[in-house]
Amino acid sequence: MVAGMNDAAEFDAGWWGQPRGLSTLFFTELWERFSYYGMRAILVLFMTNAGTAGGLGMSDTAATAVYGLYTAAVYLLALPGGWVADRLLGQRRAVFVGGAVIAAGHFTLALPTLATFYAGLVLIVVGTGLLKPNVSAIVGDLYPEGGARRDAGFSIYYMGINIGAFGGPLICGYLGETINWHLGFGAAGVGMVLGLVQYARGLRFLGAAGLPRAEAQTADRRARALRGLLLGLVAVAGTAALIAGLQAAGITRFSLIGFARWTGGFIVVLAFVFLASVIVFGKLTQAEKQRVLVIAVFFIASAVFWAGFEQAGSSMNLFAERLTDRVMFGWAMPASWLQSVNPVFIIALAPVFGSLWVWLGSKNPSIPVKFACGLVLLGVGFLVMAWGSVYSAGGIRVSPAWLVVTYFLHTTGELCLSPIGLSSVTKLAPQRFVGQMMGIWFMGSALGNLIAGLVAGLIDSLPLPQLFGAVALTTAGAGVLLVIASPLISKMIGSVR
Repeated sequence: MVAGMNDAAEFDAGWWGQPRGLSTLFFTELWERFSYYGMRAILVLFMTNAGTAGGLGMSDTAATAVYGLYTAAVYLLALPGGWVADRLLGQRRAVFVGGAVIAAGHFTLALPTLATFYAGLVLIVVGTGLLKPNVSAIVGDLYPEGGARRDAGFSIYYMGINIGAFGGPLICGYLGETINWHLGFGAAGVGMVLGLVQYARGLRFLGAAGLPRAEAQTADRRARALRGLLLGLVAVAGTAALIAGLQAAGITRFSLIGFARWTGGFIVVLAFVFLASVIVFGKLTQAEKQRVLVIAVFFIASAVFWAGFEQAGSSMNLFAERLTDRVMFGWAMPASWLQSVNPVFIIALAPVFGSLWVWLGSKNPSIPVKFACGLVLLGVGFLVMAWGSVYSAGGIRVSPAWLVVTYFLHTTGELCLSPIGLSSVTKLAPQRFVGQMMGIWFMGSALGNLIAGLVAGLIDSLPLPQLFGAVALTTAGAGVLLVIASPLISKMIGSVR
């Protein structure tokens, strides 16, 4: 799997003015996101529906808690996934192995039993933890010069993500909602297999990007890393067995919601303990320490953003199913299809934003200001949802335009924050910690996804205008605070742009 620079001419060939290797990573992530978002679009609907092609019939609160735990775990394992790549597999091999495990997870979900449902979720979590941070880190390796060209490259790469995110809900959602839920899950697995085939064929375009560092490949360091991995796996398995035993014996009373809340606290502690250890023991310069602190701030901002944005797959997905008029010309559109609205806007606007950052040049807003804009735009989108939900009182179905306008505002916010965050972490992170710092970035997404699931569970007990209004005030308020702090953060960032 790990190849060197087989053909310099192939590596140097341009692709939309970008390194040719970007195309390999573009299509790899396209198919991975097809599988992820295709499955995600029907996950909550599958869990909450009963008697329809094998739905589980869970309560909204339980289903959204499972959804939050699953989506959080997908991103939480990005940190150990980055560590495994840095110390053992290398980023290229980690991407391939992760994709294979993801495909196995989707095919396991396609089997109609409760045990295979949970086993499939676990496999997807493990595989995505290996693939997600490392494919993004390889993109950063294609741009050793940094600068605005890297930002533009990440925006193009982000467009590939959203082409996959557009197609997944349409195909998997149609198959799942109209024929059989498990057929939709299986289609997601087929998409991941296509991504693996494309990735293997395109490795020759990556040059030296993603290759293991020589100092990480010594026999001694690999042996120590392998021992550490095995000890970690034993500790996780032992902890899980202990908790299960205590629960079975009636000594502990962990509810699903309580476990989700405990997991959220664990993510926060883990992230900041890791960042503190890097600052204290990582042998960093003063400038590097300041930039790691900035990554910590962006971790918090990311968590707040995704806590709102990821309502799309939970509370807003249920809103689409139950309170949105989806009948067109006598045909009821699958609710999951509305999950493709955000990717459509991303596909249309990502090149515009990528070109905008380059065109602005020296007038480009600072990284924290872009983050703040993303949070404020997200908040405005939820104000629209709060307004629209007023008209759905009593179960009245409202126009899908409310969701479409909200997704447009969320998309503009996402383009101000997410691709910029991916790019900025690769630039701010100390070189030998890039993979692990990408893991921290995705841990912010993990925390946000978990909070999103818990907040969505309030759909049963809190009026929708209050629910969406509270999310709006929280996200927009965080954006205002970030604007106030932006001069100090920009000073800590230094020369990074």
